[in-house]
Amino acid sequence: MKTLLSEKIIESGTNFMMGNEACALGAIVAGCRFFAFYPITPANEIALHMSTLLPKVGGIYIQMEDEISSIASVVGSSWAGSKAMTATSGPGFSLMQETIGYAVMTETPCVIVDVQRCGPSTGTPPLPMQGDVYQARHGSHGEYPIIALAPSSVGDMFLLTIEAFNLAEKYRTPVILLSDALVGHMVESVEIPDLSSIKIFERKTPEKHVEDEFSFFLNENVAPMPKFGSNYKAHVTASTHDERGFRNVENPNFVDNLVRKLYLKIQRHNKDIVKVETKNLDEAEVVLLSYGSVARSAKHVINQARQEGLNIGYVRLVTLWPFPDDEILNLARKVDKIMVLENNMGQVVNEVKRVVGCEAEVKFLPPRLLGTIHEPAYIMENLRRFVNE
Repeated sequence: MKTLLSEKIIESGTNFMMGNEACALGAIVAGCRFFAFYPITPANEIALHMSTLLPKVGGIYIQMEDEISSIASVVGSSWAGSKAMTATSGPGFSLMQETIGYAVMTETPCVIVDVQRCGPSTGTPPLPMQGDVYQARHGSHGEYPIIALAPSSVGDMFLLTIEAFNLAEKYRTPVILLSDALVGHMVESVEIPDLSSIKIFERKTPEKHVEDEFSFFLNENVAPMPKFGSNYKAHVTASTHDERGFRNVENPNFVDNLVRKLYLKIQRHNKDIVKVETKNLDEAEVVLLSYGSVARSAKHVINQARQEGLNIGYVRLVTLWPFPDDEILNLARKVDKIMVLENNMGQVVNEVKRVVGCEAEVKFLPPRLLGTIHEPAYIMENLRRFVNE
């Protein structure tokens, strides 16, 4: 932290900056010292700032030939002992999926920032959309858990980037920051707290450095992670393996043991990982549920709805994956109706319906035009109708 202050990289207090810049600053504060990138809109500003900031703190910025090599170099850098990150948008995120699965399987901590844009395929680069929610959860093949966070402001981009690194290091897993073009390119005031008050989780490494011992990949919690070149043997494979990392692709017991332990290290710590922001839930009959940039419109509408005498509550999902099942179910048991706002054709709404069942009525509201913000007047128009149905 002293280096950051002495180099005047970041100062506490009120700052005026772009969301993508805040992401870069959050990464530096979190201890990121390696960033690999292939140019893509609307994530380019993250790379711009990382290329300027990293040399000042002894870090490495490298522009790779494509997104596949970018995520691969991030995995390698993490095993070499660095906190590492890459950033991209939808098309590049698709290319990274196989290696994200590799990072899950090898329990490699890293952060992937997806500044979502309109798709599918090349789509519309400058416009925001929330089309990668399912891809973040199920983009790679096989059965595995994932952690994904959704910022809705420039301040979130700073703080949630730090949180993403903390979770990645704490649980030895890739963590995805699901931003979008609106949040990434937005410029607004952000309060940077005193750097000494920011908690940074440092990676747990083996206590001993003995050449004839092996690191344990899995146990009921999270195993310490050796650093390549530290005289501590580590066997790394993406194939099914035992606790020492040795490959075994014939016995289903190894598959069962491995997959269950990958899940358990996340599931057993859901209370630490899952975060949900709420407002005006006391006596609320209907709730607006949203995440990311759309949550800004929902939050704005709450005050207008209350002025009209409507008992409307607000729920913003900060953590998209693992999905906040318990929080949503408890909510459904207290309210009559839930309106889910998303800038897509319906992704999170399906998870809400799965969890809620018959406990509450669920309605989906996309924007009037995909790729645009939810207009407050448009939300109110549909909200009034939903309340009176």
